[in-house]
Amino acid sequence: MSDRKRVKTDVLLKEFWRQNDRFADLFNAVVFRGKEVLRPEALQEMDTDLSGVIHFKDYEESLVRARDVVKKMAFGVEFAVFGIESQQNIHYAMPLRTLLYDGMGYLKEYQELAHSHIEEKGVMTGDEFLSKMRREDRLHPIISIVVYYSEKPWDGPMCLKDMIVEMPEEIERIFSDYKMNLVQIRESDRYVFHNDDVKTVFEISREIFNGNFDKIAVLYKHREIDPELITVIGKITDSAELMRQGNNGEVSNMCTALEKLKQEGFEEGRQEGRQEGRQEGRQEGIRELVCEWVRDGYSTEEIAKLLKKPEEFVRRLRESAMERV
Repeated sequence: MSDRKRVKTDVLLKEFWRQNDRFADLFNAVVFRGKEVLRPEALQEMDTDLSGVIHFKDYEESLVRARDVVKKMAFGVEFAVFGIESQQNIHYAMPLRTLLYDGMGYLKEYQELAHSHIEEKGVMTGDEFLSKMRREDRLHPIISIVVYYSEKPWDGPMCLKDMIVEMPEEIERIFSDYKMNLVQIRESDRYVFHNDDVKTVFEISREIFNGNFDKIAVLYKHREIDPELITVIGKITDSAELMRQGNNGEVSNMCTALEKLKQEGFEEGRQEGRQEGRQEGRQEGIRELVCEWVRDGYSTEEIAKLLKKPEEFVRRLRESAMERV
């Protein structure tokens, strides 16, 4: 079995964006408005685990979080951190979720600073000792992008303010908002991408959503496409048939792939993909719920009662949840 066949569908998009040239092109097109700020050769991979412990006066709260892809790049003597989150369903708390991820990133760096000061055992003022930070310590900026893959238009909030109740003018004026950088595949024609892989995946997926198969045939009639990209396009467009073709390396031309797609029944393939996505979504929702209950100290027996499921089912789900976080 090839390596491509062994790759799980839920990591396809992470692997796609892990390549520096694709990662840099996305940020340059979306965040920096076409200016080449990020350079692929200068990007460095970072740990995606953001787990940490928040210390309160009377107790500690553990938070377990992981990002999809995180990289950093130096700007002079300092660096900035960049993260990508893939989203295939509308999430009505996405700005808050992204804020939490960014906050956890800052918390992680703060805790690393605090630990280094303890290890150094240097002289600190009373205020520095209390905050575990020296007066001259500084954190590094974190910039995040959420890439939304769906033919359904995003109707969720774009910033934290969109999630807040209507505020009096006096309150709104002093409210600290948090804006989310959201990219919708179906509206990606507003961006100018220079990386061929990013341009191909966004363009073909967008035109499939719009049903413009003739346009795809004209644009890609004589162009070969890596089977990996066909698999990614299949994942984005919920096409089980395209994913099968890409995984098996059957075709390297998009026109041929689409012709085979028509022969196999496009709607049937997409329906299977949607069904698989819904099942994965339900399973993921239960898994996240189990994670929350585990962090709150619930036992396997208690969780089984809450879910009204056998303990063995909860045990397997709990192990799966702990592996993924």
